[in-house]
Amino acid sequence: MQSKAPDVDTYLKGVPEDRRPSLKKLRQLCLTELKGYNEAMVYGLPCYERNKIAEVGFASQKNFIVLYILKQDVMEKNKELLKGRSISMGKGCIRFSKPDKINFEVVQKMLSETAASTNIICG
Repeated sequence: MQSKAPDVDTYLKGVPEDRRPSLKKLRQLCLTELKGYNEAMVYGLPCYERNKIAEVGFASQKNFIVLYILKQDVMEKNKELLKGRSISMGKGCIRFSKPDKINFEVVQKMLSETAASTNIICG
């Protein structure tokens, strides 16, 4: 589901109440770890761009919270840390079935590694 929210604050006000604390925490981690990135609403969801290319994003979907980490090297390096948490992963996304499934320490590590990565995003 794409949001028509003009900014991230408005987006967060429109998500389900039970997900809002986790999404706010994801946002704060992005703002802290992704220095030099621009926060914007891209593709109807909060994204973090470097050189006008979205590298990270998150969203509240119907059945899960999704975190987009578009640096393939970062996803590959950390996939073992994400196993066993009742989540599913795609090429550049992590789908959390419930807010309590989010391991914020791993997310912080992945965001830090994304900021340090010079590889291109997955396509």
